[in-house]
Amino acid sequence: MLFALICTDKPGSLALRKANRPEHLSYLESLGDTLVFAGPFTEADGETMNGSLIVVEAPTIDAARAILEGDPFAKAGIFAEVDIRPWRWSINPPDEEE
Repeated sequence: MLFALICTDKPGSLALRKANRPEHLSYLESLGDTLVFAGPFTEADGETMNGSLIVVEAPTIDAARAILEGDPFAKAGIFAEVDIRPWRWSINPPDEEE
């Protein structure tokens, strides 16, 4: 099952986000096929990061939560709010291999 991890940064946490970003990216890469896709939310300028959208494949919401809890951003306390929601890819899903 797919889960969307919708994370909103705490105000004023951009410097902490930037400092932890290399470890965050390494962690996401280490997830292999568990990670479906990920990227930052931004301010209106399209550059200033202020949150994350991470979609993972996990058997349960608790497993998805555990993935998030292992993220260096979560460990550093960057997120003010996290919403974990089951998600179904309905429009433009990647092609299935035959």
